Amino acid sequence: MKFYLKFILIGLIGLLCTKQNYAQHRSPQKQEKTRILFIFDASQSMNGYWEESKKINIARKFLIRMIDSLETQQNVEMALRVYGHQSVVPPQDCSDTRLEVPFKAGNAGEIRQTLRYITPKGTTPIAHSLELAAKDFPEINNQTRNVIILITDGVEACDGDPCAVSLGLQKKGIFLKPFIIGIGLDVNFKNSFECIGNYLEVKKEEKFGGTLEYVISQVLNKTSAQINLIDANGSPTESDVPMTFYNTTSGKVRYQFMHTMNAKGNPDTLYLDPLLTYNITIHTIPELHRDSVIINGGKHTAIGFDAAQGMLKISSPRTTLYKNLQILIKKNQKTINIQTPNQVGKYLCGKYNLEILTLPRISIPNVEINQSKTTSIAIPQPGLATIFKPTVGPCTLFVQKDDKLEWVYNIPEKNIRETLTLQPGTYHLIFRNKNAYLSQSSRKASFVITSGKSIPVRL
Repeated sequence: MKFYLKFILIGLIGLLCTKQNYAQHRSPQKQEKTRILFIFDASQSMNGYWEESKKINIARKFLIRMIDSLETQQNVEMALRVYGHQSVVPPQDCSDTRLEVPFKAGNAGEIRQTLRYITPKGTTPIAHSLELAAKDFPEINNQTRNVIILITDGVEACDGDPCAVSLGLQKKGIFLKPFIIGIGLDVNFKNSFECIGNYLEVKKEEKFGGTLEYVISQVLNKTSAQINLIDANGSPTESDVPMTFYNTTSGKVRYQFMHTMNAKGNPDTLYLDPLLTYNITIHTIPELHRDSVIINGGKHTAIGFDAAQGMLKISSPRTTLYKNLQILIKKNQKTINIQTPNQVGKYLCGKYNLEILTLPRISIPNVEINQSKTTSIAIPQPGLATIFKPTVGPCTLFVQKDDKLEWVYNIPEKNIRETLTLQPGTYHLIFRNKNAYLSQSSRKASFVITSGKSIPVRL
């Protein structure tokens, strides 16, 4: 019996040590913090009745209920800004907006208490409230999402432009696209608010709670999506490619992933912020782009890219003569990659132009890359020419192509000796002594380069 107890104890200790070792080596993943700033309308019109009670009472009741539910959420901070509650109208005070409860941990009780004692008095300075809200949020970082929820019963009553202010602050990355909840409105103000953010109009009191809950679910919950990289057969089999998701409005990077296939062989599921619209770049060669991609909250979104790919290998002889040789890969007259000999590069299927930076350069047009196949190009083995000049002076090398001479290289004037790695062919040199002032003093020499051989050339 003691033997079995001892055996079990050793096993438990081993298991605990394994778990501890795993925890120590597992890279920690920071959880994203969400900061929610409630901007609450306490203008004079909120004293008006909406169905069975005053609008201020209905809005206050449901907002307090939402504060109660958010209080228990991890990585959520709240703050409260109120406008229209300090100065009566008339006269109109367009500076009547104040951060009543700033962001801090455990402030839900303070927000509830503040809401209970607010009395509607003044006007509706929405634009000015949004401007000041930019400073209400603590310092922004990549692990924080800033969200505004505006609850109002009317449009801008001052001279501000809330649409321009909201868009400007979104472009700076201060906050995400705000939510505007319109309550008890006699007229449809959708056109006035949609330019500010996501507008939801509550037409019945009993719908208010559901609207707030919907907004909070959009704020807190990420939505699933997948990127399908489609091959030439129409199947999403391409993978192992970096992907970057940019915030369309601010232009800032929001996510970056390496595309992965899951254990079932399908594109892996991503979880994205549904409050953003994305510009997506797939870092194939050349890159693929798609702008203004909308992720619908609560719905799985599949985003497809035609990304059929094949391989390209430029083979060269195993020689030290090509230590730093580069091959320019061009598409539509633009260099999209630089490859080295005997390296395998992956490209989207299509035709490419190659420029191999040998002496002389080798141009190969319309090289075709096909799905999952390797296109191989062989570079001829070069030879060596050691050029001896009698003295300093300008010297130029040409290669003969049919009956014409094509420029290849200018030998530096001060170099008396120059060794060049050259492709097989017939070459011509033209040289003039630096101190000679007659063109007739030029010297010429011709030679032939054979693969794998070295020759001296004297002028």
